[in-house]
Amino acid sequence: MIEPVATPRALRASFAACSTPETDTSNMCDLRSFAFFLRYTRTVTAARKQLLFVFTLLYPLACLAHSQESYLDQQYEAAQRALTAGNYPEAQRAFEELAQAHPEIAEIHANLGLIYFEERKFEKAIPELRRALKLKPALSNSATILAMSLSELGRYSEALPGLENGFRSADREMKRMCGLQLERAYTGLHRDSNAVEVALELASAYPNDPEILYHNGKIFGNFAYLTMRKLREVAPESAWRHLAAAEAYESQGSNNEAAAEYRRVLALDRNRPGIHYRLARALLAGSRQTHSIEEATEAQKEFLQELEDDPLNANAAYELAEEHRKAGEFEEAQKFFDRALSHYPDFEEAQVGIAATLMSLRKPEEALAHLRKAVELNPTDEVAWFRLAQVYRTTGNAAEQQKALLEYHRLHEEELKREGFGPMAVPSEVTKQEVDASPPQ
Repeated sequence: MIEPVATPRALRASFAACSTPETDTSNMCDLRSFAFFLRYTRTVTAARKQLLFVFTLLYPLACLAHSQESYLDQQYEAAQRALTAGNYPEAQRAFEELAQAHPEIAEIHANLGLIYFEERKFEKAIPELRRALKLKPALSNSATILAMSLSELGRYSEALPGLENGFRSADREMKRMCGLQLERAYTGLHRDSNAVEVALELASAYPNDPEILYHNGKIFGNFAYLTMRKLREVAPESAWRHLAAAEAYESQGSNNEAAAEYRRVLALDRNRPGIHYRLARALLAGSRQTHSIEEATEAQKEFLQELEDDPLNANAAYELAEEHRKAGEFEEAQKFFDRALSHYPDFEEAQVGIAATLMSLRKPEEALAHLRKAVELNPTDEVAWFRLAQVYRTTGNAAEQQKALLEYHRLHEEELKREGFGPMAVPSEVTKQEVDASPPQ
């Protein structure tokens, strides 16, 4: 019979039942069947949302029935109730006393380590969890919580094996928690490509999880920054380096600086496709800011140069068409819209643009076909629905006009809500169509 020194009577009965074959099994307590509960706090989030998770030590009542009046049995039950209720200060006090009285029981140290973890007392959690694992290596959840505690203290190299094992867990919540910690650990160890791999797997497994989306955005953004910094280091005067700088300036609205960088790219490689188009876009954006006729004219020249170098560039044809449309030069606009659509018939913005041009040319039936194609290609384009309503009004179809207007208003309201969250849209490769306050005449 196993009878550790100072073991409570209920535990002595438990050990006896587990080690004596002749014992009546009706009241036998198998230590291997102990269940666990943990209220786990997401350590990565600022708001500590608690989750019920399996990890609080529960002794079968049959074992405790032998000694209901035992002080230590009562202490254990009180500790158990406090932990289950999330009363961590009380649970901590009780389990500390139990751990001091029974240092040989792994599960008590495991629970105490988990309480420290829950209270963000990671320095205290680590030795308790290690003591539990030394006594019982099979406590896999303790190993995972130990790894997360190490990660919280920035001890990423020590944490990594446990986090990687936890990330392979079949338990979705365990996988999720370890994945978030792995992103932190890999980033802290400058293993950024590994962090990206974890982020991609998390994105696939939890596509609508806001916490994962937030941290993944930081991981991907950091990796993009590091990649561009590496480009600057290894090839500071290359066309690729200047192209990256131009695009960065353009995204910030620094159009003059962007145009200068695009010109440097052309100076290094005058035949690189798409650069005249990018330069023209920067010039055009600058002309809209400064109302400069000279920049607008220069932009048109660059668009034409792009089409000369690459006749299949539908974007360049579209931009020229749109500039002609806004200038009231509708026949010329139609010519370039037709050119863009001949190479790229699913070019939705061009379908909407040519429809507006045809309306100005008093050709509503032709415009209708293009707008129907546009909403088929992109049912969420509010401008297409607005112009479709205009065409139906012109053709006298009041019922369809009302349907189109209702859809426009619905989409417009959704867009206003999205704008309330700040600038989240991906920059467009072409000038977006807009609802005209006063259409060109």
